[in-house]
Amino acid sequence: MKFLVSKDLAHSALLGNLMAGVVSALFFYLVLDIALHAYVVGLDVTTLSTTLYGNIEEFVEPILIDTLLLQVHIDLFMTLFSIMIVASIYIRLYSTNVMTKWLVHLLFMLGLLSPILLMVAYFTNVGFIYIWLVSFILGHFLGIVMSLLILKKLLFK
Repeated sequence: MKFLVSKDLAHSALLGNLMAGVVSALFFYLVLDIALHAYVVGLDVTTLSTTLYGNIEEFVEPILIDTLLLQVHIDLFMTLFSIMIVASIYIRLYSTNVMTKWLVHLLFMLGLLSPILLMVAYFTNVGFIYIWLVSFILGHFLGIVMSLLILKKLLFK
């Protein structure tokens, strides 16, 4: 807990290694979350609209609302949990950087918007699918980049 007060990792290599392990796990979570969403709902407009709205010609039923609500519930919890950890470590390591505040705010906004936009797309129209795709991919990409920057600073001092 001393790191949260002093920001000094020089005295404790173990704490730096533990933080690197947590951030590595979050990095893999973000990458695998993209793969999971590609499998469950799709990551292109055609697959997403087939998943959300169904397809009459191919006899594909739309996703059930309880399945979508469960996915959104899990997404909100896991996204906010992972973003809080990545953002707090990033803030501590890069607090002097001018862009830190903007990157963290953008990461939180994209992380919160993504699950909400999926629900909005389900109840409205295809236009929100485009916004969801951009927010989901950009949010995960930003989280991955921030994780890599943290790992660079922790492992390659």
